[in-house]
Amino acid sequence: MTQHGITRREFLKASVGAAALATLPVELFAHAHGSDKLRVGLIGCGGRGTGAALDILAAHPSVELYAMGDAFEDRLNASLQALQEAQKERLNLGNRKFVGLDAYKGVIRSGVDIVLLCTPPAFRPIHFREAVQAGTHVFMEKPVAVCPAGARVMFEMDELASQKRLSVVAGTQRRHEPNYLETIQRIQAGAIGKVVGGACYWNQGGLWHVERKPEWSDTEWQLRNWLYFTWLSGDHIVEQHIHNIDVMNWVLGAHPIRAMGMGGRQTRTEPHFGHIYDHFAVEFEYPDGVKVLSMCRQVDNCAIQIGERVYGSEGVAEPVGVITARGETWRYDGVKRSGYRKEQEDLVNAIRNDQPINETRAVTESTLAAIMGRMSAYTGKVVTWEFALNQSKLNLLERAEQLEFGPMPVDEVAIPGKTPLI
Repeated sequence: MTQHGITRREFLKASVGAAALATLPVELFAHAHGSDKLRVGLIGCGGRGTGAALDILAAHPSVELYAMGDAFEDRLNASLQALQEAQKERLNLGNRKFVGLDAYKGVIRSGVDIVLLCTPPAFRPIHFREAVQAGTHVFMEKPVAVCPAGARVMFEMDELASQKRLSVVAGTQRRHEPNYLETIQRIQAGAIGKVVGGACYWNQGGLWHVERKPEWSDTEWQLRNWLYFTWLSGDHIVEQHIHNIDVMNWVLGAHPIRAMGMGGRQTRTEPHFGHIYDHFAVEFEYPDGVKVLSMCRQVDNCAIQIGERVYGSEGVAEPVGVITARGETWRYDGVKRSGYRKEQEDLVNAIRNDQPINETRAVTESTLAAIMGRMSAYTGKVVTWEFALNQSKLNLLERAEQLEFGPMPVDEVAIPGKTPLI
């Protein structure tokens, strides 16, 4: 498979979710279309989108893939090939394959019950708004915005989704993993005493990039290399490190009230790396004066550390499944489940049982927290939650809403002390 389609590595990773179809009894149930089928539409046909489709097909025998959409035909076709090889009998696409910047509208309006929103994060508020207004259940990958304006849309649509009794599950899959669930329950029950601080990390090597073809417009090149442009990805503190920030929000039952960060661009300086940073360090302050160190890096040949740590008055915990307190160590030894699979099962079960779940607010709060960290690092200023939520005029959503294929300048690299906080 070509580098511009689904790579073998992406497909193999995605296929793990469909290796063994859950042997659940097929039960008739009522939903929007009054049949025993749950129709799923995939919007964004990259590796993560393909993986999400495989996982939701494995969640219950009643699920079928009913529509697909992507900005690029080659990406859609590569995803379709992978899905046909793994789950051909579960595809019922007909002519419901949509290509272009407005492909999401075709998918949502095709008669689906659930949409999987797996495009670059810039488009999440636009697509989520369309889905909620149409009364469609949603799985959406994290993050769910790249700027305060986008986060405001998500908070607004969260309220509408609840009013419509829609189920919404986010790609913060740690919230569905049994080890995290039990460990954080123990922390919140006092296993390490009063929580006084924490730290979270996503330090790893570099990621992929796609060489530009002469026939591509600026817009197409940036879309295919979306990781490296803040207006598309939010930078890697938002796109990737949100997982760890979300865990800290979950543990503390709150969002940070201010952020002071720093970062830069030392190793990824070539043009194909756009304009984002390659490292960040942020101090988040939560209510009651609790401080959390946040650190993320995408630089080759450096130490790798991914995870979270929580400090209490009587011990320390790693939410992944280790607690050391009062001279004893507890380790999670229960059932281990893939969060990618479990989040889809939880979504399907919520719909089938008419017991809506809505994770929009939690993932949006974690997204905005990560955006605060980026804004602080880019500008060198302290950023408060109040400013980011209610006062900031930073609006990268407009670019996504008005997008056309054509010229698109690369934004300048942010310089702390010179880049203004808006």
